[in-house]
Amino acid sequence: MIKIFPLIFILLWSSAFITTKPIIDNSDPFSALAFRFAFVAIGFFLFALYSKEKILVSKKNFLESFLSGVLFHGFYLGGVFYSISIGMPTGIAALIVTLQPVLTNVLSGPILNEKVSPKQWVGVLLGFAGAVLVLGFDIGSKIPTTGLVATIIALLAITFSTLWQKKLSNNLPLSVSNMNQALGGCSFHLLILILFVDPYIEFTQTFILAMSHQILLVSFGAFTILMYLIKNNSASKTVSIFFLIPATSAFMAWLFLNESLTNFDLIGFLITSIGVYIATRD
Repeated sequence: MIKIFPLIFILLWSSAFITTKPIIDNSDPFSALAFRFAFVAIGFFLFALYSKEKILVSKKNFLESFLSGVLFHGFYLGGVFYSISIGMPTGIAALIVTLQPVLTNVLSGPILNEKVSPKQWVGVLLGFAGAVLVLGFDIGSKIPTTGLVATIIALLAITFSTLWQKKLSNNLPLSVSNMNQALGGCSFHLLILILFVDPYIEFTQTFILAMSHQILLVSFGAFTILMYLIKNNSASKTVSIFFLIPATSAFMAWLFLNESLTNFDLIGFLITSIGVYIATRD
């Protein structure tokens, strides 16, 4: 079962890009994320109670998990949601954050003392090349400068969150750690709402379905798997699977939203898969 966790993660995480647009069409991005992570925090709290886990932890362990949530659920998801809400093409946003494995490989050596082998670098470069081929850069498209900056901030946030989670792993139960991270994300978005945003949510059927998907399958499912993979594998190997996200998202968009999928997309998916295999196999 554990061996298929990366595959399950890729499918669930990729599906989040498909449901982001319906959410921000019916709310501002920060209200949606505050709403989402309030429910996620409650859900993990109830699960921790059911599992009889120790919820009250040391201040140090709490702050470590809380800060990880601010980076991951706050800056990363906030940056992605905000950029898409102001016109950043979803594919371009996905491609930019897919640079995460490159940054993680560069930084995992000096920060985590992990040795990144030449084989892993070859896999990373192939993965990135395949992701670019799948999504491409539409030179004629208008990419908002603010959206580009927000997406780059999201890229930095998910990179440093992954490194932080690996370096400061406090061995908390996943339910408790995820609860504290959700609290961090929710607090971040509430602060943004108080200081900068006029919040609104329209609870349409589309919003409820898309939000339910992101809470249940992405936050409870995919994120828990990601934390498990980070805890039990090297950071550089874990994040290499992210190169499969843009290609898988493009395939899902073709399957469920009738968006085009060209021969170049299929070739790119194959190159990306080979790169991930090279980067992650022992």
